[in-house]
Parts: sequence; C-alpha cells; structure tokens
Amino acid sequence: MSTAIASDQTPAQVLPKNFLRPCLLLLLRERPAHGYDLLERLRPMGFNRDDPGRLYRALRSLENDGLVHSVWEKSSSGPDRRTYELTPAGADSLHESAQALAATNELLAVFLGRYADFVAREPARRGRARRSA
Repeated sequence: MSTAIASDQTPAQVLPKNFLRPCLLLLLRERPAHGYDLLERLRPMGFNRDDPGRLYRALRSLENDGLVHSVWEKSSSGPDRRTYELTPAGADSLHESAQALAATNELLAVFLGRYADFVAREPARRGRARRSA
C-alpha cells in the first residue's frame, strides 16, 4: 500500500493537527535539547526546517502549560542557548497523546484497508466498462 503524498502537499500539511506538540514531547523524553537540535530531529517526523518560529512558539506554549522546562545554557563558543527538558506533567501528556494517536492510527488503518479494497476492484470495473462500451 502506498503512503505517497499528493504532489501539491508537503508532509507537514498532511500531519494531524497539533502533531508538533507530542513530537516535541517525545524528543524531549529522549533527551533534553535546544531548538536547533529539535529542528533537526523533527525532520524524520515530517517537519521541515523552514519555520523555526513555529517550533519556538510551540516550545513556549509547552512551557506555559508546564509540560517542558527550559534553562539557559552557557556556551564557550557562541551565544548562550536555551535547553528544554520534559517535566513529569509533560511525560503524562506524552502518554495521553500517544494513546490518542494510536486510536487514530487504528481508525486510519480501517479506512485505508477499505480504500485499498476499493482500489483493487477498480481495474476490474474499468475493464468491464470498456468491454460493454
């Protein structure tokens, strides 16, 4: 079964709404990180690097919600960086998000399975239509 994206859509356009939040929580569960590191690690999840402002707005929102905490990290080779880490409330939110995404995944699997059955029957229908014409 193909998971191709329509040619007029980018991967980020087909991601679930607010998918960035659980992705950030997951990445911060793996290890504390600064913004640039998170931008790089988000790429395999369907996000590109063309809107860093979106990342920082999401991080600020997560921090305001008590799901992440940030500290300024001194740097000897450049500007200080803000490093983000997951809070216990953030870990709870990550688990809730993962459960919701799993439920969505099950529904999508039902839809895609039925769609695959429909598409598999299409060539046979087209063949019959040509013969009867």
